Amino acid sequence: MGRVSPNPMVGCVIVKDTTIVGQGYHHYFGGPHAEVMALQDAGEAARGATLYVNLEPCCHYGKTPPCTDAIIRAGIQRVVVGMIDPNPLVNQRGIEILRYHGVEVTTGVEEAACRELNRAFVKYMVTGLPYVTIKIAQSLDGRIATITGHSQWITSYPARVFAHRLRAEHDAVLVGIGTVLADDPQLTVRYAKGRDPIRIVLDDHLRIPLSSQLLNAQLAGRTIVVTISDDKQRRRAIEATGAQVWRLSSNPQGHVAIPELLKKMAAAHISSVLVEGGAQVITSFLNDRLADRMIVAIAPKIIGTGIEAIGDLGIGSVDRCIELTNLRWRTAGPDHVVIGDILYPT
Repeated sequence: MGRVSPNPMVGCVIVKDTTIVGQGYHHYFGGPHAEVMALQDAGEAARGATLYVNLEPCCHYGKTPPCTDAIIRAGIQRVVVGMIDPNPLVNQRGIEILRYHGVEVTTGVEEAACRELNRAFVKYMVTGLPYVTIKIAQSLDGRIATITGHSQWITSYPARVFAHRLRAEHDAVLVGIGTVLADDPQLTVRYAKGRDPIRIVLDDHLRIPLSSQLLNAQLAGRTIVVTISDDKQRRRAIEATGAQVWRLSSNPQGHVAIPELLKKMAAAHISSVLVEGGAQVITSFLNDRLADRMIVAIAPKIIGTGIEAIGDLGIGSVDRCIELTNLRWRTAGPDHVVIGDILYPT
């Protein structure tokens, strides 16, 4: 997770006479696919065996040769597939090729679990947009900062470790300029293992300080500042640090248009993004109905008057609320974390 994007996560197990003879998974983008790794592990024992894989084997040349060719060449007798690959370059063609060459194929095994594993890949392939996760760290009374703007740290160290794991699992992490001005964050993965995501800052008027940690020599190369400003001098100064500046259209409220931003991100092969705030940014994604999942870490603390996690969504009655479905709960130190898919009212 977090290492193969924009490819899917795939694992493979080869079984012969009730014994596992080979197994493998896709380790990194551009590396051998899961089926190839498992076939190499099995060697000659693969002949006449059954191959289990969570996603339909690929049948086209990309970074690597087609997995269907390797499966046929190895003499696999049966293939059990979790889900069809939504990639239009594959999408049942891999299964058809295997069957044409006499391989028995069973599909749709544990399909729901397979789709959940690769939910970002599925959305990216089907809609052409990245999968959007909103992450909030808040007090029990729904505040992400005190009335003075102080927020470090509302949640516990274990919750921050969890948040850094989330960063490592996403292609990009996104915040608004308010968060940058208040906290000067790095938005890197420091409390967990994994790669640093691309850092995206929504900065309508290019207010990001050139001294910001996001623009230092180590981080600027993977930082994108998104704006509606046409201030060319300021843009050149930011780009001189090594960061990119994307100038996009504004929405009716005078902020970066989120739908256009997501299309731009997808064009840059960003298939998943973790939205960390602040409140205005989170509210914009929810108002535009462009967030897919929400993760809220709730600390057992009461702040009272302060900065709310989410602003006005124009909801006038409870039956028009946004809901979370497919709920999962976990603990992180003293904090509780709720994870759910976002269901918008119809």
